[in-house]
Amino acid sequence: MPFMRLLDDLRVLYHLALKPVRGHDHAARLESFYSGQAEAYDRFRRRLLHGREEMWNSVQVPDDGVWVDMGGGTGSNLEILGDSLSRLRKVYIVDLSPSLLEIARRRIAERGWANVEAVEADATAFRPAEGSCDVVTFSYSLTMIPEWFAAMDNARSILAPGGQIAAVDFYVARKHPLGGLAQHAWSTRSFWPVWFAMDNVMLSPDHIPYLHRAFEPLHFVERCGTIPFMPFVRAPYYIYHGRNRPAVLHSD
Repeated sequence: MPFMRLLDDLRVLYHLALKPVRGHDHAARLESFYSGQAEAYDRFRRRLLHGREEMWNSVQVPDDGVWVDMGGGTGSNLEILGDSLSRLRKVYIVDLSPSLLEIARRRIAERGWANVEAVEADATAFRPAEGSCDVVTFSYSLTMIPEWFAAMDNARSILAPGGQIAAVDFYVARKHPLGGLAQHAWSTRSFWPVWFAMDNVMLSPDHIPYLHRAFEPLHFVERCGTIPFMPFVRAPYYIYHGRNRPAVLHSD
């Protein structure tokens, strides 16, 4: 019902804009941020987090493969895969928020996803039981990970040679970007990091250069998307899909 949806939106907006985020470590701060809005999380984020479907659809689903969704939250991203989900041997939803993972486990049970497991773990350290994986995804989670570069290094270490990595997230460009990348105005580079940082979402000008340097790019776009209840502004985001480069063998 419209009224109930409005109440859900107001609850999410309260946690986004007004409720203090507290905690002695990153996991506690995440739970402080998400616990009160977990039930309304998915519907609101559909209007805020652009490009997720495009990013997930850019990935070629590997038959009998292992997929790790870092910062996967409620597991709603997996619904984008549709019937292709059953072709995977294993999918791990990795997150540090118990409230979001509770919804993920409920979704897994309701959908009968026997090959999906929700795991409370740190993206900088998680390793699948299989030892390696074929796909790693970060859907608006890199900006929520303080040690994002460590999470990317970990993704690189668990990806099989030729494995796919994909990320979509908010960002700001470097002041002087290289290689034809988008250049943002001073106002964009100044406003959005401060606005997002109120919720411990840390925009970085270094995600894109890191991804291009560490992996082989297959698909990449830079865009701006709408923000709910802010009709005249657009926040910059990127979509990246790449491949893990094969290990270089050095001869003696």
